[in-house]
Formats: sequence, structure tokens, C-alpha cells
Amino acid sequence: MMILDQAMLWRQYRVAIDALEDALRKCPDELWEKQLWPDDPQQWVAKGFSKFWYIGYHTLFWLDLYLTGAEEGFAPPPPFDLVEMRDGEVLPRTYSREELLGYLAVCRDRCQKAVETLTLEGATRTCRFPWGELPYAELQLYNLRHVQEHAAHLSMFIGQHVR
Repeated sequence: MMILDQAMLWRQYRVAIDALEDALRKCPDELWEKQLWPDDPQQWVAKGFSKFWYIGYHTLFWLDLYLTGAEEGFAPPPPFDLVEMRDGEVLPRTYSREELLGYLAVCRDRCQKAVETLTLEGATRTCRFPWGELPYAELQLYNLRHVQEHAAHLSMFIGQHVR
């Protein structure tokens, strides 16, 4: 039984990606490198991975990766770094708003094409990651939820700091 079609999935992705774009565009310059939560010496946030720009990059990176359905052979487009996939990663240089908006445009295009060309066979193929395996269609629902979660988080952060 199919309860989700490509048009429905793309509409939801489009809204989530638009919300992320809105947050990236509306972030005041003075908040671009501000951490969303305080340092915790026992956590990755102490290394700067909770800065506004980085949460935007993290969201785009995983959107792009999960659209492919596999870690093997994946690399983000230049000038972006392959991070968060190995222990001991270090924060890359700060990416500009323009760079992230460019990556967002690439991801939007890839997402639309992936959804519009999705077949039943493609939707049911198994995707394997170190954290588990699931069908590609379910991975896309997970991916959609992840984009929406961080878009809301970034928007809330802006709202808390801009009056």
C-alpha cells in the first residue's frame, strides 16, 4: 500500500528547505558564529560544533548525504569538508552565508530530482549506516524531519536574540 507519493513528499521537503533558507538569510551577522548552547567540556559542543553557521552546514551536509542513501563515495561539493563521519573531527573553517545558501540551492535541486524520480524499487532499497539500516523512503522521512528540526531550532535561536 502506498500512502505517500512524490508530489506529497516534495511539498513537505520544499517547505522544510525553505524554512532553513529563511533562517540562514535572517541570521544577523553578529549571531553567525554564536553558539546555540553553552560549552560542555564532555561534549562535541565544546569544539564549536554548536555555532549557528555550523548547525546550518550540518543540516545541509546530512540532507545531501541522506539523499544519496549511502556514506560510501559521498563527498559534499567544494569548498565544503567531510565532517561528522569519523571520531575526532575538527571544526572546518567558518562558511559564509553565501556559501551555505549556495549549498542549500544544490541540495534543493538534488532533493527535488531524487524525489521526482523515486520509484517503488528505489523507495524500498535498503540503506545501511553505522547507526542502522532502513528503506530509502523511510530514510527520506527521517531526513525531512532532521531538516525541519534544525530549521526550527535556528529560527528559535534568532527569535531569542533579535528583538
